[in-house]
Amino acid sequence: MLENSLVMVAIILIINVVYVSFFTIRMILTLKGQRYFAAVISMFEVLIYVVGLGLVLENLNEIQNLIAYAVGYGIGVIVGMKLEEKLALGYITVNVITTEEAKDLPNALRKEGFGVTHWMANGREGDRLAMQILTPRKYELRLYQTIKELDPKAFIISYEPKTIYGGFWVKSVRKGKLGNE
Repeated sequence: MLENSLVMVAIILIINVVYVSFFTIRMILTLKGQRYFAAVISMFEVLIYVVGLGLVLENLNEIQNLIAYAVGYGIGVIVGMKLEEKLALGYITVNVITTEEAKDLPNALRKEGFGVTHWMANGREGDRLAMQILTPRKYELRLYQTIKELDPKAFIISYEPKTIYGGFWVKSVRKGKLGNE
């Protein structure tokens, strides 16, 4: 079966897509502090890597195998990134600055289940309402959509916090109680 060059190319391609996808997920889990889960994934990752690289090295004179290895690597990066988007691990913090005080944005966002801290701030063009919102990444797009519906001109910046400690809201989110679920 491995004598057929098209089958060999397909196997190498698939192996590398799977390997690089695992690599991407493992790196993200490591960065998010999920060390034990990352360690388990790394065992499968290295096993797949050794098998794929072994196939290429055994048939180094076949240029199509090298090309399949490289193409599989590139596709694996994309697949890994898509998987990470679907998993949406961790939290994001979103800072919102708006001039729309009358719409009571903080309470509207709280009704949607988001944790909001707000205060009045001064900008170059006058008073502004500033908000800091913490949410699981899986709700990120829903948060942006809600903000844009309430204030299309809102200034939004988001980032991933490295450490979260304390607060009543984090406890309820970790128990799976966000929004209208």
